[in-house]
Amino acid sequence: MTERTTLVLGASPEPSRYAHIAAQRLMGHGHPVVLVGKHKGAIGGEPIVPRVPAGAQVDTVTLYLAPRNQTEVMPEVLALRPRRIIFNPGTENAEFARAAEEAGIEVIEACTLVMLSTGQY
Repeated sequence: MTERTTLVLGASPEPSRYAHIAAQRLMGHGHPVVLVGKHKGAIGGEPIVPRVPAGAQVDTVTLYLAPRNQTEVMPEVLALRPRRIIFNPGTENAEFARAAEEAGIEVIEACTLVMLSTGQY
């Protein structure tokens, strides 16, 4: 397993939320995570922070935010220069995707949970 840090944007302490499940599965597959969400808490001992940490070294950003909630964080995510951004179902955003591609970031419209379970992550 490769140790590639994933930023989970829209992380939630609520166990039934897909972002929570994805964070747990990422950690279970050996991927370090940075958890960013609006609700305080933790997942698997990792704290959920309220802002995208400036200068964080991340390979992948996986989005669990509706497009209307992405505008504010878009510049912060692009500034991290991740290798790729995964737009999970319901998070697709043409403007964000275009800006990412222009910055040389791979854009994937897929489900992180499916990618993990099929070995495509």
